[in-house]
Amino acid sequence: MRLYLTRKPLPSLEERKKFDHEFATSTSFHGVHNIVQTRSKIRKVLWMLVVLGSITIVAWQIWNRFTHYFSWPTTTSIVVQYVENIEFPAVTFCNLNRFQAHAVANLSIIFFLWSIVSEVLHAFDIDNKFSQELKDFLQGNQNFSIKEFTRNNGFYLNSSTLLECEFFGQPCYPEDFEHVFTEYGNCFTFNHMDLPARRRVSVSGRGLSLLFDIKQAQFTDDPTFGFLDAGIIYVIHSPKELPRFDGLGLSTPVGMHANAAISQLKTVIQEYPWGECNPNIKLQHHKIYSTYGCLQECKARHIQAKCGCLPFLLPGNGTECDLQKFYSCVSPALYKIELMGLCTMGTHNSTCPVPCEETDYPTTVTYSSFVNEKALQFLSMKLKRSPEYIRENLVYIDIKYHDLNYKLTQQQKALSVSELLADVGGQLGLFCGASMITVVEIVEYVFTNFCWLCIFLLLKAPEMPQWNIPAQNEQTDKKGIQEC
Repeated sequence: MRLYLTRKPLPSLEERKKFDHEFATSTSFHGVHNIVQTRSKIRKVLWMLVVLGSITIVAWQIWNRFTHYFSWPTTTSIVVQYVENIEFPAVTFCNLNRFQAHAVANLSIIFFLWSIVSEVLHAFDIDNKFSQELKDFLQGNQNFSIKEFTRNNGFYLNSSTLLECEFFGQPCYPEDFEHVFTEYGNCFTFNHMDLPARRRVSVSGRGLSLLFDIKQAQFTDDPTFGFLDAGIIYVIHSPKELPRFDGLGLSTPVGMHANAAISQLKTVIQEYPWGECNPNIKLQHHKIYSTYGCLQECKARHIQAKCGCLPFLLPGNGTECDLQKFYSCVSPALYKIELMGLCTMGTHNSTCPVPCEETDYPTTVTYSSFVNEKALQFLSMKLKRSPEYIRENLVYIDIKYHDLNYKLTQQQKALSVSELLADVGGQLGLFCGASMITVVEIVEYVFTNFCWLCIFLLLKAPEMPQWNIPAQNEQTDKKGIQEC
């Protein structure tokens, strides 16, 4: 580089002045040529003040624009989209009384056991008063499976508990429901994700109608754990997601008719740093990402690593935890997960950030007494049940769309890169009359002066030492050494 620059002739002072003058008079940066060409000193000073003021304002505006851009601003748009038909959600139903009375008549410890097992889905405070009873039970029933006990002795769905079922004018049957375990024991999902085709509706005001017989005399629960009501609890969710009851279930008591009017709400959130979602996170055991599914997989990983087994209520492949492991290892592991914050949710740097796309079903529920006196006599004759039995055991639920539309709430970038460049270019053009061509001119001018400066400094610097000694000098040195 030095050899290349030293071959370049250094321009004279007159040539450099001429180059500066030509740049000032020909540049597209407005105002500079007025400073050079005008003869009046007052006008020179005024134009210098105008140009410097414009540059100051432009620098301030550009700084503000970049500061605003790197604050990652967003806007939220809400669009209501009307459609000819719309996908019906999945609905999961559970009996508020989880177990058959005859199965737990002499086995009250079952309620406590299930509370320990379902702790992986919702918080539960273990009471030490059951510890000795639990130890005695585990010692005498080492092969006992709470999973199989609940499946066989929990709530069941057949023609005796599902008296009527109709979807959009067509009959449906218990076989159309899929069994799933939740904190309420045996539950059943309509329109589950394993169906070959999703159910859709094309008319608002019609949907799913169900008549349940909860059989209070056959099913029971322990009021000491907070189960005081009788009826059906259900949750409306996307067919691709798991049912989540913890704080989100809708309850319908016996002797009531519930009319649930639903709407579909789709939410789109930007990825970090504009939003809090992370599109790179994928779940191993769920088709789509959801915060609830992510939390379940996170708990499953920590429990499997600590206890060497996997609770059957959590997703994954592994050895199923027995009751002894649930009590001695899984419960302490869950407490540690909550205490140390090993499975967090919400922000982008948490274990389970919010999903980038989510579908919810906001629901408005109204209730009426079921049934009136005349209908009560009709149902009593039809079902061959007493009016008192109907009042105390039957639950009627209607679920339908309020309108054939969905609401799309979308988080968007308030300022894109192209908008930032357009904004900066507008400020340059407004105050300085500058453009991209002007920037290239200034870069060329600065680069040329920098090269001249380098040539000047290199010519002033000492020359490189001569490493190759001529042969004549080498011979003279040899003669001197011989003479010596």
